[in-house]
Amino acid sequence: MAGIDDVDLPDLSHESNDAGAPALLTGANTSEAEVKHTAQDLEAVFDVPVTVSAVLGKSAMEVSHLLKLAKGTIVELDRKVGEAIDIYVNDRLVARGEVVLVEDRLGVTMTEIIKAGQN
Repeated sequence: MAGIDDVDLPDLSHESNDAGAPALLTGANTSEAEVKHTAQDLEAVFDVPVTVSAVLGKSAMEVSHLLKLAKGTIVELDRKVGEAIDIYVNDRLVARGEVVLVEDRLGVTMTEIIKAGQN
């Protein structure tokens, strides 16, 4: 990825504040001479495999109907045309996006990042 080394990351140090709690947990600012962290600092996890899934929609059906599906059968999904799709990483919803065409393949572009606890 181009420009991956210029991404600023928050300080993840475990410095403590006056109450003894880590600064990261309390939101306390560290000194002005703080070192900037970049994506390059995460190099140790670059090779960790993850599963990414883009869910266009869902449909429920009985096994008897499932067994009758053939080439060309249309399965109606619970989404409308143009509605955002869900993007999962390791079975956890992390973003919503849109389907795009890249040359002769389908791709996904993220339009919204989902924060923890927000669904």
